[in-house]
Amino acid sequence: MGGQKFQYDESGGTFFYFILSFLALILVPTTFYFWPRKKKEDPTTKHEHCQCAGCVRKRITMEHSDPYKGTKELLVKLSIVAGWALLAFLTYKVSQFDYEMSNFDPYEILGVPLGSSQKEIKKAYRTLSVILHPDKETGDEKAFMKLTKAYQALTDDEARKNWEKYGNPDGPGATSFGIALPSWIVEKENSVWVLGLYGLVFMVALPIVVGTWWYRSIRYSGDKVLLDTTNMYWYFFHKTPHMAVKRVIMILAASFEFEKRHNNQVIERPSDNVEVPALIRELPYLNEKCKELPFARSYSLKARAILHAHLSRIPLNPNTLEVDRQLIVRKCPYLIQEMVSCVSHLIMLAYARKIQRLPSIETIENCMKLSPMVIQGLRESEHPLMQLPQMTKELRAQLARKYNTRNLQQLAQLKPDTRRAALRSLNDEQYHNAVKVLGQMPLIDFSMKCEVVDDENSNVVTAGAIVTVTVELVRRSMSDLFGDTTAKEKQGITESNENGDGDGDADGELEAGTDDQKPDGKSGKSSERKAQEGDDEDSADGDSGAESDNDASEAAADDDDEWEKFQQKINKREKLEGRSKVSHPVHCPLFPEEKHEYWWTYICDRKSHTLLTVPYHVTNLIHREEVQLKFTAPKWAGMYVFTVCLRSDSYIGMDQQLDLKLDVKDPAAIPTELPQWDISESESDHNEMQANDSEFTTDSSDGEDDESRRRTD
Repeated sequence: MGGQKFQYDESGGTFFYFILSFLALILVPTTFYFWPRKKKEDPTTKHEHCQCAGCVRKRITMEHSDPYKGTKELLVKLSIVAGWALLAFLTYKVSQFDYEMSNFDPYEILGVPLGSSQKEIKKAYRTLSVILHPDKETGDEKAFMKLTKAYQALTDDEARKNWEKYGNPDGPGATSFGIALPSWIVEKENSVWVLGLYGLVFMVALPIVVGTWWYRSIRYSGDKVLLDTTNMYWYFFHKTPHMAVKRVIMILAASFEFEKRHNNQVIERPSDNVEVPALIRELPYLNEKCKELPFARSYSLKARAILHAHLSRIPLNPNTLEVDRQLIVRKCPYLIQEMVSCVSHLIMLAYARKIQRLPSIETIENCMKLSPMVIQGLRESEHPLMQLPQMTKELRAQLARKYNTRNLQQLAQLKPDTRRAALRSLNDEQYHNAVKVLGQMPLIDFSMKCEVVDDENSNVVTAGAIVTVTVELVRRSMSDLFGDTTAKEKQGITESNENGDGDGDADGELEAGTDDQKPDGKSGKSSERKAQEGDDEDSADGDSGAESDNDASEAAADDDDEWEKFQQKINKREKLEGRSKVSHPVHCPLFPEEKHEYWWTYICDRKSHTLLTVPYHVTNLIHREEVQLKFTAPKWAGMYVFTVCLRSDSYIGMDQQLDLKLDVKDPAAIPTELPQWDISESESDHNEMQANDSEFTTDSSDGEDDESRRRTD
């Protein structure tokens, strides 16, 4: 009786099939995704490139930024070609395997029909043996052996019955299952080597690889920022709710990405002991004598000096500090975005009363201001026209004095002849290059629409309602304004003004610790100023708590919790959906990498110095983009003036703002008389007739019980 038999692959055929399939599954996607391809550069794109000295130098530096790029591409090509060569060899090897005996059919070999007589079988054998015998010219030894085996299988009665019944002349055999592994793996003399290899791969190499990956991944946040750096940002922004740009630069330079222990790309040289002090002497107001940690550490002081030198456009040694500058500046956009996120979360925690110091709007805006400063290599006090190539302070002053041109838009709106006359100090090549860069700069049409989505009347804002502000951004190029003197100038962002006029103040609605604020905006300002100045946390809470009763406090806490949950929901959705980070390239010759235009949009209250919505980071503005910003309306009726802001993270002087005026109405009173409870005279008479039967309205099943109860009485 036949059984089952498991055996390892002795001949290697099954193993070759396994390797062939596995190799093909790897090679096909690997070749598609990893084969080095040269990008075909569009000739028109190359013509649009800025040809100033800084941009040319930047492109050369980027091309040589990876000296081993050619070697890596060659190794990748050789590996893929070797893989395909191995695949072709295995395919040829498998094709040579002889499986003809596996489909042995004696009737087919002899060329006789099924059920032929012995005479017919012998006649066919004699005829074919004369042709296939090895001694004949037409002989074929392999075919003759198969012919002989077929003849023997059909002339032996028992062998013929076995073949017809079991498909095998030898009778039923064991079912064989081949395992696609060579037999030497289980041989006794090789067991030590096999176990050693197994232990090395699965008990040593695999844990090391997984552990290394896990250790590196837990050190970073989702935005490529060290968690230690994020924790430091949280500490300092919570410690100082109102922070100036200079202090923000100090914190940025203290990021652990610039320390050798946390980043092996950082280079420490003996020459730093000479070059860094010399650089510090050229930079005033560096605050190098600060003893506070980590600002006093050498890596932080060096990074701070290099950042200030970058903002002042001081040339550095190309072999030492210039290399460090490129490393530091390259990481700044990620770090600044992390700063903005940290301050936003601190504001959310303050609204939810988890912390008692509310960061001011100036703090988060100073973080945003720093981004275009680093990208363009300019200080905050520098003029936006300095972003153009070949622009000098003398030429800028001449433009302002003679042509009343004080920003990029005014320069673009000049007539071509007037603009050429204004820039006559530049030769033709320099002039065309400057105009080319100016024409490629962004011109954003910034508009908004305010509504209450969930209410019946979406145009009426009631106290405590969720207000949805839809911000529309349409990106055009500055070249659209060339020669157009009728275009209206965009409204830039005005800084916070404590004594500014306004019809109301939102401080009573969205700020931590000011629950009972009235529209005049007086009760919350003192506590807000104290929070900005970093006074005691108890005093900031004391002023607001004295002015609010328990009911208002509970209502405000509920609103703040709703606001926090809503903002967290938005952030979670953004992370899940993901957003493209490709828009328009930025002209930034001092930034060592290609940069794309990103924008922040948010709503704030200038009078109370507070943020109403988390800044939305727009990273995919190519032509048009819509963003929804939501916040809770104030709880007190009145006229409120908020500000919707748009800030660029790449260009100075591109920021805009729009005034958002909210006429907040009291919520509709709860009706005391409902129409469904009005009873007509006929219904009243009918009810009086049934008054003696029952005091309450009952259904049919209860009526029978009432009738029986009355009879009993």
